[in-house]
Amino acid sequence: MSLFSKLFKLFLAVVLMPLIPMVLLLAYYQVHLKNNILETHANLAQIVSSSMNQHIEDLTWRLSFAQNITSALASHKNPTRQLQDALGANPDFLILAVLDSSGKELYRAGDKQILKQLPPLNLSGDDSLPALAKEGRLSVSSFDVMDGRPISEFIYPLSNGDFLYGIMSFFGLLSRVQEQRIGQTGRIYIVDQNGSVYANDYQYKPAFDAEALKNAFSSKSRLIKKLNTPQETYVGAFAPTPILGAYATVLQLKSEAYRSIYYTNIIIALFLLSIATLAYFGALTFAERLGEPIGALSRAAKEVSAGNFDEKIDEEIGWGEFKQLISSFNKMTADLKDYQVLQLQAQVSEMKEQVFRAVAHDLRAPLLGLQGYLYILQSGKVSKDEEKQYLDLMSKAAKNLSALLEDVLDVSRVQAGMMLPKKESVSLPELVKNVTDTLAPAAQEKGLALSADIAVERLPADPKLLQRVIMNLISNAIKFTDKGFVRVRAWQDEKGYYLSVADSGIGISEQDVKGLFQKYHQVRTDRSGYGLGLFISRQIMQAHGGTLGVTSKQGEGSVFTLSIPKEQK
Repeated sequence: MSLFSKLFKLFLAVVLMPLIPMVLLLAYYQVHLKNNILETHANLAQIVSSSMNQHIEDLTWRLSFAQNITSALASHKNPTRQLQDALGANPDFLILAVLDSSGKELYRAGDKQILKQLPPLNLSGDDSLPALAKEGRLSVSSFDVMDGRPISEFIYPLSNGDFLYGIMSFFGLLSRVQEQRIGQTGRIYIVDQNGSVYANDYQYKPAFDAEALKNAFSSKSRLIKKLNTPQETYVGAFAPTPILGAYATVLQLKSEAYRSIYYTNIIIALFLLSIATLAYFGALTFAERLGEPIGALSRAAKEVSAGNFDEKIDEEIGWGEFKQLISSFNKMTADLKDYQVLQLQAQVSEMKEQVFRAVAHDLRAPLLGLQGYLYILQSGKVSKDEEKQYLDLMSKAAKNLSALLEDVLDVSRVQAGMMLPKKESVSLPELVKNVTDTLAPAAQEKGLALSADIAVERLPADPKLLQRVIMNLISNAIKFTDKGFVRVRAWQDEKGYYLSVADSGIGISEQDVKGLFQKYHQVRTDRSGYGLGLFISRQIMQAHGGTLGVTSKQGEGSVFTLSIPKEQK
């Protein structure tokens, strides 16, 4: 994961994490506020129920005319006139009747149409009459509808043992109740225990599911959190009324009841969205501003650690302390580069001095030898045999001097790109045999076993250059091996030709392997040489399109391997 991604996610999390409790608080607030709204509906339903209860309680003192009826009955008079007077004084009474102690009708008065529909009353089978007579209390029956009007029956025990029966209309009370509104869709309904809704001709009656209302009345909560109709969803509350089996129910469209909550949700959601958007772009901007200089410093530090002191950071990407840090970093890399240059110059100067001393020493030795031999020969005091011996020694010194100068010239040719191979089909077994035959006396002198296993007949290469590389590798192996063996092996595969020179010599340390193929690099300064052979050999192999490498462990010998790729057909 990139630094920018890490910083972006971190800043975004820091800003957005506080929004989580806010969202949870909003969810709690919604539930709590919805319950508060439904509690308001429940309180209104309870007020309606209380109004109906008060209406029933007022009925008790309104029945004071019952004494006149009792007096008329005691005088064995017909109380019909008293009943009609009572009906006139109480317009919500539809009929009044006198029942004997067993519940049979004795007298009646009231609306003629209702009287025609109502047969003579006989409540002799009602077991509640004896209890009413004993307790002397008013009994109001369940809610019903007659001729489109809501009614309820009542029975009031008279002091002489008879009963006053009446049918009372709640049309006026319910009309006043139903005129009440809660918003545009909120209404108050009277619903019986089976879920049937009473509504007059002027009140809208939604298509409520009676079974759903019935189930709501049987629940422990007075709140109706969801009531579905084919078209809409309602919410509300209910309260039981003093009329047996009737409930005052307040219902309102859910969309209207919770409208303020929805608007609040939209506002808060927009607010949270704005915060989240600002947080996103703020985190993006801040991560870019912070990540760019940190990333640049990180990349530059890696380059510097790899030894590249030319890496510079644009100071314009920094801000505040970062700008000062980048400036200090650039100054540090410049100082390190200057120090590296000075160090390299010192190392090169020291290396050149060592090489020049070695070359000068090796040049001086044959030159002094040549001068000495020339002086002796010029003196004329030598015999023919001594003259021949001195001439042989002078020839050998001249050859060593020529070989040293040839190596120095080859280095110049390599650097100038002038050492180009002239490839031809080379017999590798023959070439290797020429080299081993030449170096066999040196190996025998040290007691080394020099062997060759060549499984390659011919390969495309410059014979002189390839022989020089093999000669250098085998001579080095003999030079740095005091006992054991030197083995030459060659093989091929579908990709190329390979030749290795393995020895049981002193080996090479891991640190020395890194600079082994550099100019003037010597593993052991106590051995003859100028550190040019391996450098020139690798350059020759690279000119052939191949490689020259080494695997070695100090004290266990080395294996030098060269490769030449096969030409693609």
